Amino acid sequence: MIEIKHHGATSGVTGSCHELVVGHAGILVDCGLFQGQEEGNGATAADLSIDFPIAHVRALVVTHVHIDHVGRIPYLLAAGFTGPILCSEPSALLLPEMLEDALKIGFTRDRELIERVLGLIRSRIVAVPYGQWHPVFEERDGAGEVTASLAIRLQRAGHILGSAYVECEARFGETAERIVFSGDLGAPHAPLLPEAHPPERADRLVIESTYGDKDHEDRQTRRFRLKAILERALADRGTVLVPAFSLGRTQELLYEIESLIAEFGDEGIAQVAGKPLPWKDLEIVVDSPLAAGFTRLYRDLKPYWDEEARELVNAGRHPLSFEQLTVIDSHDDHLKAVDYLASSHRPCVVLAGSGMCAGGRIVNYLQAMLGDARNDVLFVGYQAAGTPGRDILTYGPRGGWVELEGKRYDIRARVHQVGGYSAHAGQSDLLRFIRGIPIKPAEIRIVHGEQEAKSALQRELAAAGYTGIMIPT
Repeated sequence: MIEIKHHGATSGVTGSCHELVVGHAGILVDCGLFQGQEEGNGATAADLSIDFPIAHVRALVVTHVHIDHVGRIPYLLAAGFTGPILCSEPSALLLPEMLEDALKIGFTRDRELIERVLGLIRSRIVAVPYGQWHPVFEERDGAGEVTASLAIRLQRAGHILGSAYVECEARFGETAERIVFSGDLGAPHAPLLPEAHPPERADRLVIESTYGDKDHEDRQTRRFRLKAILERALADRGTVLVPAFSLGRTQELLYEIESLIAEFGDEGIAQVAGKPLPWKDLEIVVDSPLAAGFTRLYRDLKPYWDEEARELVNAGRHPLSFEQLTVIDSHDDHLKAVDYLASSHRPCVVLAGSGMCAGGRIVNYLQAMLGDARNDVLFVGYQAAGTPGRDILTYGPRGGWVELEGKRYDIRARVHQVGGYSAHAGQSDLLRFIRGIPIKPAEIRIVHGEQEAKSALQRELAAAGYTGIMIPT
C-alpha cells in the first residue's frame, strides 16, 4: 500500500499539504496556511486546525518556507505531531524566522510562548543536504524483515532560496516506487538562484500549476518593463508601492533594481525641483523587518546563489546591500515614512509586505496613498482570489475601490503588473520539467493552481501523450 493524499492546495494555490503513506506509516510534504477564499477538506484561512489523522506521520518534509507551505506547522505540533521537520540547509535557517512572524500575527503575542514554540521547532529541524538520500523510516515484521520503507532526496527547485522538490523512494513488500512532489518550481534564469533540473525518474509526480495556463516574460523583457514602469510611475514624483513577499520576491527585486541603477545610474528618472533625478539617487525603501531579516540571511547564504550573482559580488557589487537602499525597522519609523511619502513630492520605491495586501505594513501605505493619482501600485507576484491584492489588481484599472481593514478606499493610483517576476515556473517551464523526466510518469497529479490553470496544464500534457493525469479535489 503506497498512497498519496491531499490536505490542501487542491481548491487553489495555498495551504499546501500532501501526505504519502507507505504501509502503516507516512510523511507530510508541507503544512501551509490557506489565504483568501481557499480551503482544504475542512480547514480554511479562518480555521487552521489540523483536520486529518497524524498518529502515523513519522516526519514533515518542507519544500520551502513560504507561509502557504509552512504556516500551519504550529497547529500540527499542537495536534500532537512529534516527528522531525526535514528541509534543505538554507531552509533550516529561514524556517524559524518565517514561523516567528506567523506566530506573532496569527497565533499569539505572548513572547514567552512564541520562544517555547520556536525552540521546539528548532529542536525538530533536520537539515538535509541537496542531492543526498535521507532514510525516514523502516517497518519490519516479526522476523525482522523490512516490510515497508521510505527515503527522501531534496533537489533544488529554483523558487526561493532553500526551495526543493522532493524525491521519495517508497517500498512496500515487493513494490518499489519513486514518487516526486514538485513543491513550487521557479522560473528559469531568475535572479540569484540556479534553475531546477528534472528528476532522473518519477513513477508518480505531484506537480504545481500556479501558472499552468500562461508563460512569463523572459528576463530581459521583464527587466526593461520594470524600468519603463518605474520611469513612468515616478515622472509625476509619486511613490511606487510594491506589495512584496518578504522572502524571494523582495530579494530578487532588489537584485534587479541594483542592476538598473548600475547600468543607468546617470540617466534621469524624474524631475525634482526642476532638476533631473538620476537613477543613482533614487531611494529604495524596504519597509518590513521580516524582509530585512531574510535579506540579511540571503547575503549570508551566498554559496547557494547562482554563478552570475556570485560573480557580481566578486566584482565588488552589492546586489542586496547598495547605498540607495533604506531599511525601515521600527513601527514609529514606518508611520513617519508613510506620512512623509504621502505628503511629499519626492519619487520613491517602497517594497513592503504582505505580498497579497492582506496585512502588514503595505496596508498603511495603501490606505494613505491609493487615493492619489500620483502614486502607483506594482504587483510582481500571484494574488489569490479573495485577497485585497486581487481586488486592487482587478478593480484598480476600472477606478474601483478596495476594502482594507473594514473600510472602502477608492483606487486612483495606477496599477501595474509584471508577471515575469513571479517566483513560479510558467506553463512552458512546467512542461519542460515534466518532459525532462526520461520515462513518462504513470501518474501525474496537478495541484497548487486555480481550476483554469490546472485544466490548461492537463490539456497540454494530454496533447503531449501523457496519461494518468489527475486533478485531485
